[in-house]
Amino acid sequence: MTAIELNRANLPRIAAPVQRPGYDPAGVRAGIVHLGLGAFHRAHMARYTHALMERDPGAMGWGIVGAGLMPGDRRVRESLAPQDGLYTLVERDGVEESVSVIGSLADVVFAGEGTEGLLARIDDPAIRIVSLTVSENGYCLNPATRELDPEHPMIRADLAAPLRPGSAIGVIVEAYRRRMAAGRGAFTAMTCDNIQNNGDVLRGAVLSLARMRDVRLADWIEANGAFPDTMVDRITPVTRPDGIAHLEATYGLRDRWPVFAESFTQWVIEDRFAAGRPEWEAVGAQFVPDVAPYEVMKLRLLNGSHLAIAALGRLRGHRFVHQVMADPRMRAYMAALMDRETGPTLAPVQGVDLPAYKRTLIARFANPAIEDTVERINTDAPINLLVMPIEASLAIGGEVELLALALAAWMRRLRGRDDVGDAIEIRHPLAALLREKAEEGGADPMPLLSIGSLFGELAGQARFAEALRRWLASLYEVGAAATLDRAAREGRFG
Repeated sequence: MTAIELNRANLPRIAAPVQRPGYDPAGVRAGIVHLGLGAFHRAHMARYTHALMERDPGAMGWGIVGAGLMPGDRRVRESLAPQDGLYTLVERDGVEESVSVIGSLADVVFAGEGTEGLLARIDDPAIRIVSLTVSENGYCLNPATRELDPEHPMIRADLAAPLRPGSAIGVIVEAYRRRMAAGRGAFTAMTCDNIQNNGDVLRGAVLSLARMRDVRLADWIEANGAFPDTMVDRITPVTRPDGIAHLEATYGLRDRWPVFAESFTQWVIEDRFAAGRPEWEAVGAQFVPDVAPYEVMKLRLLNGSHLAIAALGRLRGHRFVHQVMADPRMRAYMAALMDRETGPTLAPVQGVDLPAYKRTLIARFANPAIEDTVERINTDAPINLLVMPIEASLAIGGEVELLALALAAWMRRLRGRDDVGDAIEIRHPLAALLREKAEEGGADPMPLLSIGSLFGELAGQARFAEALRRWLASLYEVGAAATLDRAAREGRFG
Protein backbone atom coordinates (compact mmCIF):
# COMPACT_ATOMS: atom_id res chain seq x y z
CA MET A 1 0.00 0.00 0.00
CA THR A 2 1.33 3.42 -0.97
CA ALA A 3 1.19 5.87 1.92
CA ILE A 4 -0.90 9.01 1.53
CA GLU A 5 1.07 12.26 1.70
CA LEU A 6 -0.58 14.54 4.24
CA ASN A 7 -1.87 17.77 2.65
CA ARG A 8 -5.21 19.44 2.00
CA ALA A 9 -5.65 17.92 -1.45
CA ASN A 10 -5.32 14.41 -0.03
CA LEU A 11 -7.69 14.84 2.92
CA PRO A 12 -10.61 13.11 1.12
CA ARG A 13 -8.42 10.02 0.66
CA ILE A 14 -7.75 9.61 4.38
CA ALA A 15 -10.02 6.96 5.86
CA ALA A 16 -11.07 5.82 9.32
CA PRO A 17 -9.84 5.21 11.92
CA VAL A 18 -7.86 8.40 11.20
CA GLN A 19 -10.13 11.34 12.00
CA ARG A 20 -10.15 14.11 9.40
CA PRO A 21 -11.04 17.71 10.31
CA GLY A 22 -14.78 18.28 10.38
CA TYR A 23 -14.23 21.66 8.73
CA ASP A 24 -12.30 22.87 5.69
CA PRO A 25 -8.76 23.83 6.84
CA ALA A 26 -8.49 26.12 3.80
CA GLY A 27 -11.07 28.36 5.48
CA VAL A 28 -9.07 28.82 8.69
CA ARG A 29 -8.11 32.49 9.21
CA ALA A 30 -5.35 33.71 11.50
CA GLY A 31 -6.34 35.22 14.85
CA ILE A 32 -3.43 33.98 16.96
CA VAL A 33 0.34 34.03 16.50
CA HIS A 34 2.19 31.44 18.56
CA LEU A 35 5.91 31.69 19.32
CA GLY A 36 7.55 28.29 19.77
CA LEU A 37 5.72 25.80 17.54
CA GLY A 38 6.95 22.65 19.26
CA ALA A 39 5.27 19.34 19.95
CA PHE A 40 3.61 20.52 23.15
CA HIS A 41 1.79 23.43 21.53
CA ARG A 42 0.57 21.22 18.70
CA ALA A 43 -0.67 18.61 21.20
CA HIS A 44 -2.29 21.17 23.49
CA MET A 45 -3.41 24.69 22.48
CA ALA A 46 -3.63 23.88 18.78
CA ARG A 47 -5.59 20.73 19.68
CA TYR A 48 -8.10 22.67 21.78
CA THR A 49 -8.48 25.22 18.97
CA HIS A 50 -9.01 22.45 16.42
CA ALA A 51 -11.68 20.87 18.62
CA LEU A 52 -13.45 24.23 18.93
CA MET A 53 -13.42 24.70 15.16
CA GLU A 54 -15.06 21.29 14.77
CA ARG A 55 -17.78 22.38 17.17
CA ASP A 56 -18.26 25.99 16.04
CA PRO A 57 -17.55 27.22 12.47
CA GLY A 58 -17.28 30.76 13.89
CA ALA A 59 -14.08 29.72 15.66
CA MET A 60 -12.27 29.35 12.31
CA GLY A 61 -11.23 32.99 12.67
CA TRP A 62 -8.96 31.94 15.53
CA GLY A 63 -6.47 30.05 13.38
CA ILE A 64 -2.87 29.92 14.58
CA VAL A 65 0.24 31.21 12.83
CA GLY A 66 3.00 29.08 14.34
CA ALA A 67 6.45 30.64 14.49
CA GLY A 68 9.88 29.16 15.20
CA LEU A 69 12.38 31.61 16.69
CA MET A 70 15.46 29.41 16.95
CA PRO A 71 17.75 28.43 14.06
CA GLY A 72 16.84 24.79 14.63
CA ASP A 73 13.16 25.61 14.10
CA ARG A 74 13.68 25.68 10.35
CA ARG A 75 12.49 22.07 10.46
CA VAL A 76 9.07 23.28 11.57
CA ARG A 77 8.59 25.20 8.35
CA GLU A 78 10.22 22.58 6.15
CA SER A 79 8.04 19.82 7.60
CA LEU A 80 4.66 21.53 7.87
CA ALA A 81 4.60 23.94 4.92
CA PRO A 82 4.41 21.12 2.30
CA GLN A 83 1.55 19.70 4.38
CA ASP A 84 -0.41 23.00 4.27
CA GLY A 85 0.08 23.26 8.03
CA LEU A 86 -1.67 19.95 8.67
CA TYR A 87 -0.20 17.39 11.05
CA THR A 88 -1.26 14.22 12.80
CA LEU A 89 -1.83 13.95 16.55
CA VAL A 90 -1.68 10.45 18.05
CA GLU A 91 -3.19 10.29 21.55
CA ARG A 92 -2.40 7.24 23.68
CA ASP A 93 -3.82 6.02 26.97
CA GLY A 94 -1.75 2.84 27.32
CA VAL A 95 -4.47 0.58 25.92
CA GLU A 96 -5.43 2.15 22.61
CA GLU A 97 -4.69 5.21 20.52
CA SER A 98 -6.69 7.73 18.53
CA VAL A 99 -5.33 9.46 15.45
CA SER A 100 -6.51 12.89 14.27
CA VAL A 101 -5.43 15.26 11.53
CA ILE A 102 -5.25 18.74 13.09
CA GLY A 103 -6.15 21.71 10.88
CA SER A 104 -6.01 24.75 13.20
CA LEU A 105 -2.68 26.09 11.89
CA ALA A 106 -3.28 28.95 9.45
CA ASP A 107 0.40 29.30 8.56
CA VAL A 108 3.92 28.44 9.68
CA VAL A 109 6.70 31.04 9.87
CA PHE A 110 10.44 30.52 10.35
CA ALA A 111 11.89 33.53 12.18
CA GLY A 112 15.22 32.04 13.23
CA GLU A 113 17.17 34.28 10.83
CA GLY A 114 15.08 37.43 11.14
CA THR A 115 11.78 38.45 12.72
CA GLU A 116 10.51 41.11 10.29
CA GLY A 117 8.12 38.71 8.59
CA LEU A 118 6.84 37.51 11.96
CA LEU A 119 6.30 41.07 13.17
CA ALA A 120 4.40 41.85 9.97
CA ARG A 121 2.05 38.96 10.72
CA ILE A 122 1.43 40.26 14.25
CA ASP A 123 0.71 43.73 12.78
CA ASP A 124 -2.47 42.32 11.25
CA PRO A 125 -5.41 43.69 13.32
CA ALA A 126 -7.00 40.23 13.10
CA ILE A 127 -4.27 38.93 15.43
CA ARG A 128 -5.71 39.32 18.90
CA ILE A 129 -3.54 36.88 20.84
CA VAL A 130 0.22 36.27 20.78
CA SER A 131 0.92 33.11 22.73
CA LEU A 132 4.18 31.36 23.48
CA THR A 133 5.84 28.16 24.65
CA VAL A 134 9.56 28.90 24.61
CA SER A 135 10.59 27.29 27.95
CA GLU A 136 11.78 29.33 30.92
CA ASN A 137 15.13 29.97 29.22
CA GLY A 138 13.32 31.86 26.46
CA TYR A 139 12.21 34.59 28.87
CA CYS A 140 15.79 35.80 29.43
CA LEU A 141 15.30 35.94 33.20
CA ASN A 142 17.75 36.22 36.03
CA PRO A 143 17.25 32.77 37.60
CA ALA A 144 17.46 34.10 41.16
CA THR A 145 15.11 37.09 40.83
CA ARG A 146 12.93 35.65 38.01
CA GLU A 147 12.96 39.13 36.45
CA LEU A 148 14.30 40.14 33.07
CA ASP A 149 18.10 40.07 32.99
CA PRO A 150 19.28 43.24 31.19
CA GLU A 151 22.70 41.63 30.72
CA HIS A 152 21.32 38.58 28.95
CA PRO A 153 22.99 38.40 25.52
CA MET A 154 19.66 38.28 23.68
CA ILE A 155 18.30 41.28 25.58
CA ARG A 156 21.46 43.26 24.96
CA ALA A 157 21.16 42.43 21.27
CA ASP A 158 17.50 43.47 21.23
CA LEU A 159 18.34 46.79 22.87
CA ALA A 160 21.07 47.39 20.31
CA ALA A 161 18.68 46.68 17.42
CA PRO A 162 15.17 47.07 18.87
CA LEU A 163 13.41 47.06 15.50
CA ARG A 164 14.93 43.64 14.69
CA PRO A 165 14.46 41.69 17.94
CA GLY A 166 15.56 38.09 18.28
CA SER A 167 14.12 37.08 21.65
CA ALA A 168 10.48 36.23 22.32
CA ILE A 169 10.29 39.12 24.81
CA GLY A 170 11.81 41.50 22.25
CA VAL A 171 9.32 40.40 19.60
CA ILE A 172 6.36 41.03 21.90
CA VAL A 173 7.65 44.47 22.94
CA GLU A 174 8.31 45.54 19.35
CA ALA A 175 4.93 44.19 18.23
CA TYR A 176 3.23 46.24 20.93
CA ARG A 177 5.23 49.32 19.86
CA ARG A 178 4.12 48.91 16.28
CA ARG A 179 0.51 48.60 17.41
CA MET A 180 0.83 51.75 19.51
CA ALA A 181 2.47 53.70 16.68
CA ALA A 182 -0.23 52.63 14.24
CA GLY A 183 -3.02 53.56 16.64
CA ARG A 184 -4.31 49.99 16.75
CA GLY A 185 -5.55 48.04 19.74
CA ALA A 186 -3.33 45.84 21.88
CA PHE A 187 -3.27 42.06 21.72
CA THR A 188 -3.19 39.61 24.61
CA ALA A 189 0.22 38.08 25.34
CA MET A 190 -0.48 34.60 26.73
CA THR A 191 2.22 32.28 28.00
CA CYS A 192 1.70 28.52 28.08
CA ASP A 193 5.05 27.74 29.72
CA ASN A 194 5.58 25.87 32.98
CA ILE A 195 6.51 28.88 35.10
CA GLN A 196 4.83 29.75 38.37
CA ASN A 197 2.71 32.92 37.94
CA ASN A 198 3.64 32.71 34.27
CA GLY A 199 1.45 35.59 33.13
CA ASP A 200 2.89 37.92 35.75
CA VAL A 201 6.43 36.81 34.88
CA LEU A 202 5.81 37.50 31.19
CA ARG A 203 4.21 40.85 31.97
CA GLY A 204 7.16 41.86 34.14
CA ALA A 205 9.70 40.90 31.49
CA VAL A 206 7.83 42.72 28.72
CA LEU A 207 7.36 45.89 30.78
CA SER A 208 11.00 45.86 31.88
CA LEU A 209 12.28 45.71 28.31
CA ALA A 210 9.71 48.27 27.17
CA ARG A 211 10.87 50.72 29.88
CA MET A 212 14.45 50.32 28.72
CA ARG A 213 13.28 51.42 25.28
CA ASP A 214 10.61 54.05 26.04
CA VAL A 215 8.67 54.75 29.23
CA ARG A 216 5.66 55.81 27.16
CA LEU A 217 5.64 52.39 25.47
CA ALA A 218 5.71 50.62 28.83
CA ASP A 219 2.82 52.78 30.05
CA TRP A 220 0.80 51.99 26.91
CA ILE A 221 1.38 48.25 27.29
CA GLU A 222 0.49 48.37 30.97
CA ALA A 223 -2.75 50.22 30.21
CA ASN A 224 -3.82 48.23 27.15
CA GLY A 225 -2.16 44.80 27.09
CA ALA A 226 -3.21 41.67 28.94
CA PHE A 227 -1.10 38.82 30.34
CA PRO A 228 -3.31 36.03 31.70
CA ASP A 229 -1.88 33.30 33.90
CA THR A 230 -2.31 29.76 32.59
CA MET A 231 -1.70 26.20 33.72
CA VAL A 232 -1.03 23.63 31.00
CA ASP A 233 -0.70 19.88 31.33
CA ARG A 234 -0.12 17.14 28.81
CA ILE A 235 2.85 14.78 28.59
CA THR A 236 4.19 15.16 25.06
CA PRO A 237 7.45 13.40 24.22
CA VAL A 238 9.76 14.36 21.39
CA THR A 239 8.66 12.76 18.13
CA ARG A 240 11.02 9.96 17.14
CA PRO A 241 11.62 8.34 13.73
CA ASP A 242 9.97 5.10 14.84
CA GLY A 243 6.80 7.06 15.62
CA ILE A 244 6.74 8.46 12.10
CA ALA A 245 7.29 4.95 10.74
CA HIS A 246 4.48 3.57 12.96
CA LEU A 247 2.03 6.14 11.62
CA GLU A 248 2.84 5.25 8.03
CA ALA A 249 2.87 1.48 8.52
CA THR A 250 -0.30 1.31 10.63
CA TYR A 251 -2.46 4.02 9.10
CA GLY A 252 -0.96 4.54 5.65
CA LEU A 253 -0.34 8.22 6.32
CA ARG A 254 2.98 9.94 5.62
CA ASP A 255 3.49 12.89 7.98
CA ARG A 256 6.91 14.55 8.20
CA TRP A 257 6.40 15.62 11.81
CA PRO A 258 3.45 14.10 13.68
CA VAL A 259 2.92 14.55 17.42
CA PHE A 260 2.42 11.81 20.02
CA ALA A 261 0.88 12.56 23.41
CA GLU A 262 -0.95 10.98 26.30
CA SER A 263 -4.75 11.12 26.26
CA PHE A 264 -4.89 13.25 29.43
CA THR A 265 -4.98 17.00 28.93
CA GLN A 266 -5.73 20.01 31.13
CA TRP A 267 -5.74 23.77 30.56
CA VAL A 268 -6.64 26.33 33.21
CA ILE A 269 -6.72 29.98 32.10
CA GLU A 270 -7.23 33.30 33.86
CA ASP A 271 -10.07 35.04 32.03
CA ARG A 272 -8.18 38.28 31.28
CA PHE A 273 -7.95 39.15 27.57
CA ALA A 274 -7.50 42.46 25.77
CA ALA A 275 -9.34 41.79 22.51
CA GLY A 276 -11.57 38.77 22.89
CA ARG A 277 -10.72 35.09 22.94
CA PRO A 278 -11.88 31.72 21.62
CA GLU A 279 -14.51 29.89 23.68
CA TRP A 280 -12.04 27.17 24.65
CA GLU A 281 -14.21 26.32 27.66
CA ALA A 282 -16.63 24.66 25.20
CA VAL A 283 -13.97 21.98 24.56
CA GLY A 284 -12.68 21.39 28.07
CA ALA A 285 -10.53 24.35 29.11
CA GLN A 286 -11.25 25.93 32.48
CA PHE A 287 -11.49 29.71 32.85
CA VAL A 288 -11.00 30.79 36.46
CA PRO A 289 -10.40 34.06 38.34
CA ASP A 290 -7.16 32.75 39.91
CA VAL A 291 -4.95 30.13 38.27
CA ALA A 292 -2.31 30.12 41.01
CA PRO A 293 -3.60 27.17 43.12
CA TYR A 294 -3.89 24.93 40.04
CA GLU A 295 -0.55 26.11 38.72
CA VAL A 296 1.35 25.50 41.96
CA MET A 297 -0.31 22.10 42.37
CA LYS A 298 0.82 21.02 38.93
CA LEU A 299 4.34 22.46 39.20
CA ARG A 300 4.96 20.89 42.62
CA LEU A 301 3.31 17.51 42.09
CA LEU A 302 3.75 16.81 38.39
CA ASN A 303 6.76 18.80 37.22
CA GLY A 304 8.71 18.50 40.48
CA SER A 305 8.12 14.74 40.58
CA HIS A 306 9.00 14.42 36.90
CA LEU A 307 12.39 16.05 37.42
CA ALA A 308 13.08 14.07 40.60
CA ILE A 309 12.49 10.66 39.04
CA ALA A 310 14.14 11.62 35.74
CA ALA A 311 17.40 12.56 37.45
CA LEU A 312 17.49 9.37 39.52
CA GLY A 313 16.37 7.25 36.58
CA ARG A 314 19.06 8.62 34.28
CA LEU A 315 21.77 7.76 36.80
CA ARG A 316 20.52 4.19 36.74
CA GLY A 317 20.79 4.08 32.95
CA HIS A 318 17.08 4.24 32.17
CA ARG A 319 16.05 5.90 28.91
CA PHE A 320 12.28 6.21 29.35
CA VAL A 321 10.10 7.46 32.19
CA HIS A 322 7.91 4.36 32.17
CA GLN A 323 11.04 2.24 32.70
CA VAL A 324 11.85 4.29 35.79
CA MET A 325 8.30 3.84 37.09
CA ALA A 326 8.41 0.08 36.55
CA ASP A 327 10.60 -0.05 39.69
CA PRO A 328 8.36 -0.28 42.80
CA ARG A 329 10.94 1.71 44.74
CA MET A 330 10.63 4.64 42.34
CA ARG A 331 6.84 4.59 42.56
CA ALA A 332 7.08 4.51 46.36
CA TYR A 333 9.65 7.32 46.29
CA MET A 334 7.44 9.51 44.09
CA ALA A 335 4.35 8.86 46.23
CA ALA A 336 6.22 9.75 49.42
CA LEU A 337 7.74 12.84 47.81
CA MET A 338 4.25 14.14 47.04
CA ASP A 339 2.65 13.06 50.33
CA ARG A 340 5.39 14.17 52.73
CA GLU A 341 7.21 17.06 51.11
CA THR A 342 5.70 18.77 48.06
CA GLY A 343 2.01 18.15 48.82
CA PRO A 344 2.05 19.81 52.27
CA THR A 345 3.25 23.09 50.68
CA LEU A 346 0.00 23.41 48.67
CA ALA A 347 -3.08 25.43 49.46
CA PRO A 348 -6.45 23.71 48.87
CA VAL A 349 -7.41 23.58 45.21
CA GLN A 350 -11.11 23.98 44.53
CA GLY A 351 -12.66 21.01 42.77
CA VAL A 352 -9.53 18.85 42.92
CA ASP A 353 -9.24 15.59 44.85
CA LEU A 354 -5.50 15.74 45.65
CA PRO A 355 -5.07 12.05 46.62
CA ALA A 356 -6.75 11.03 43.35
CA TYR A 357 -4.67 13.55 41.41
CA LYS A 358 -1.46 12.06 42.84
CA ARG A 359 -2.53 8.53 41.94
CA THR A 360 -3.32 9.70 38.42
CA LEU A 361 0.16 11.19 38.07
CA ILE A 362 1.83 7.91 38.98
CA ALA A 363 -0.33 6.09 36.43
CA ARG A 364 0.42 8.69 33.75
CA PHE A 365 4.16 8.48 34.32
CA ALA A 366 4.00 4.67 34.13
CA ASN A 367 2.16 4.69 30.78
CA PRO A 368 4.45 2.67 28.43
CA ALA A 369 2.71 3.97 25.31
CA ILE A 370 4.08 7.49 25.78
CA GLU A 371 7.78 6.60 25.71
CA ASP A 372 8.78 9.95 27.19
CA THR A 373 12.54 10.15 27.65
CA VAL A 374 14.20 11.11 30.92
CA GLU A 375 16.62 13.27 28.95
CA ARG A 376 13.79 15.44 27.62
CA ILE A 377 12.77 16.18 31.19
CA ASN A 378 16.31 16.64 32.49
CA THR A 379 17.05 19.02 29.63
CA ASP A 380 13.80 20.99 29.43
CA ALA A 381 12.82 21.29 33.09
CA PRO A 382 14.31 24.26 34.99
CA ILE A 383 15.89 23.47 38.36
CA ASN A 384 13.42 25.92 39.91
CA LEU A 385 10.97 23.00 39.84
CA LEU A 386 12.97 21.55 42.74
CA VAL A 387 14.31 24.74 44.32
CA MET A 388 10.92 26.35 44.85
CA PRO A 389 9.30 23.41 46.71
CA ILE A 390 12.46 23.05 48.79
CA GLU A 391 12.17 26.70 49.82
CA ALA A 392 8.44 26.32 50.46
CA SER A 393 8.87 23.23 52.63
CA LEU A 394 11.69 24.81 54.62
CA ALA A 395 9.51 27.87 55.19
CA ILE A 396 6.84 25.78 56.94
CA GLY A 397 9.31 23.59 58.81
CA GLY A 398 8.52 20.62 56.58
CA GLU A 399 10.56 17.63 55.46
CA VAL A 400 13.14 18.01 52.69
CA GLU A 401 14.98 14.68 52.64
CA LEU A 402 13.43 13.35 49.43
CA LEU A 403 13.74 16.73 47.71
CA ALA A 404 17.39 16.77 48.76
CA LEU A 405 17.83 13.33 47.19
CA ALA A 406 16.28 14.61 43.96
CA LEU A 407 18.58 17.63 43.83
CA ALA A 408 21.57 15.43 44.69
CA ALA A 409 20.73 13.22 41.70
CA TRP A 410 20.48 16.30 39.46
CA MET A 411 23.91 17.42 40.68
CA ARG A 412 25.44 13.95 40.29
CA ARG A 413 24.32 13.93 36.62
CA LEU A 414 26.52 16.94 35.98
CA ARG A 415 29.66 14.78 36.13
CA GLY A 416 28.61 13.52 32.69
CA ARG A 417 28.48 9.75 33.41
CA ASP A 418 25.71 7.57 34.80
CA ASP A 419 26.16 4.64 37.19
CA VAL A 420 26.75 2.17 34.35
CA GLY A 421 29.38 4.37 32.74
CA ASP A 422 27.38 5.79 29.85
CA ALA A 423 27.92 9.42 28.88
CA ILE A 424 25.36 12.07 29.85
CA GLU A 425 25.19 15.17 27.69
CA ILE A 426 24.63 18.27 29.85
CA ARG A 427 22.53 20.82 27.99
CA HIS A 428 21.93 23.93 30.07
CA PRO A 429 22.59 27.67 29.58
CA LEU A 430 25.21 27.40 32.36
CA ALA A 431 26.51 23.98 31.31
CA ALA A 432 30.22 24.92 31.43
CA LEU A 433 29.94 26.44 34.91
CA LEU A 434 27.86 23.55 36.22
CA ARG A 435 30.33 20.96 34.96
CA GLU A 436 33.23 22.94 36.46
CA LYS A 437 31.58 23.18 39.89
CA ALA A 438 30.51 19.54 39.82
CA GLU A 439 34.09 18.45 39.18
CA GLU A 440 35.39 20.83 41.84
CA GLY A 441 32.98 19.60 44.51
CA GLY A 442 32.53 15.95 43.72
CA ALA A 443 30.59 14.54 46.66
CA ASP A 444 30.55 17.99 48.28
CA PRO A 445 27.53 19.93 46.92
CA MET A 446 28.62 23.35 48.17
CA PRO A 447 30.45 24.59 45.05
CA LEU A 448 27.28 23.93 43.04
CA LEU A 449 24.85 25.02 45.76
CA SER A 450 26.68 28.33 46.04
CA ILE A 451 25.62 29.36 42.51
CA GLY A 452 23.17 31.92 43.77
CA SER A 453 21.58 32.54 40.39
CA LEU A 454 20.25 28.96 40.46
CA PHE A 455 19.89 28.08 44.11
CA GLY A 456 19.29 31.39 45.86
CA GLU A 457 19.94 31.17 49.60
CA LEU A 458 19.80 27.37 49.91
CA ALA A 459 23.52 27.19 50.66
CA GLY A 460 22.77 28.94 53.95
CA GLN A 461 20.02 26.49 54.96
CA ALA A 462 22.03 24.15 57.20
CA ARG A 463 19.35 21.46 57.57
CA PHE A 464 18.87 21.17 53.84
CA ALA A 465 22.56 21.47 52.99
CA GLU A 466 23.38 18.59 55.35
CA ALA A 467 20.71 16.34 53.82
CA LEU A 468 21.94 17.22 50.33
CA ARG A 469 25.54 16.47 51.28
CA ARG A 470 24.58 13.07 52.71
CA TRP A 471 22.59 11.99 49.65
CA LEU A 472 25.15 13.26 47.12
CA ALA A 473 27.91 11.38 48.96
CA SER A 474 25.79 8.23 48.83
CA LEU A 475 25.15 8.60 45.09
CA TYR A 476 28.89 8.89 44.48
CA GLU A 477 29.73 6.06 46.87
CA VAL A 478 27.17 3.37 46.01
CA GLY A 479 25.08 4.70 43.09
CA ALA A 480 21.41 5.50 42.66
CA ALA A 481 19.94 2.01 43.12
CA ALA A 482 21.71 1.36 46.43
CA THR A 483 20.94 4.90 47.60
CA LEU A 484 17.25 4.27 47.01
CA ASP A 485 17.55 1.07 49.04
CA ARG A 486 19.22 3.05 51.80
CA ALA A 487 16.44 5.65 51.79
CA ALA A 488 13.81 2.91 51.97
CA ARG A 489 15.58 1.22 54.91
CA GLU A 490 15.63 4.56 56.71
CA GLY A 491 11.85 4.79 56.32
CA ARG A 492 11.94 7.74 53.93
CA PHE A 493 9.43 5.91 51.72
CA GLY A 494 7.96 2.47 51.24
